[in-house]
Amino acid sequence: MKLIELILNILWLVFCGIWMALGYVLAAIICFIFIVTIPFSVASLRIAGYVLWPFGRTTVERPDAGAPSFIGNVIWVVFAGWWLALGHLLTSIPLFLSIIGIPFGWANLKLIPISLMPLGRDVVATDEAFGAR
Repeated sequence: MKLIELILNILWLVFCGIWMALGYVLAAIICFIFIVTIPFSVASLRIAGYVLWPFGRTTVERPDAGAPSFIGNVIWVVFAGWWLALGHLLTSIPLFLSIIGIPFGWANLKLIPISLMPLGRDVVATDEAFGAR
């Protein structure tokens, strides 16, 4: 199974991972400029790593995430999340049209909720997410 994940991650990286990860890194750089938004940049870099190499990993909600994460996610959606979600949507269209890229198109659509609400989530290995529950 690890070989399949490696192949999928390499294909993902070439066809859409690098472009979307660069979007998250750009959002992180912009958030680093303003001191008060550094937590947003940390979350953006965490999700950039996940978007760069997603197969074999998933995101889970942190049990200690509460109202501050919710409020931060609302601010994130207004300033950065909507255009990252739009990037995932626009990236999925050519993947859907290319028949062979349909699974990657679906993966892009599944990343939209994470791009809209990155705070209060952790990226974990797929085995950890299911083994911990």
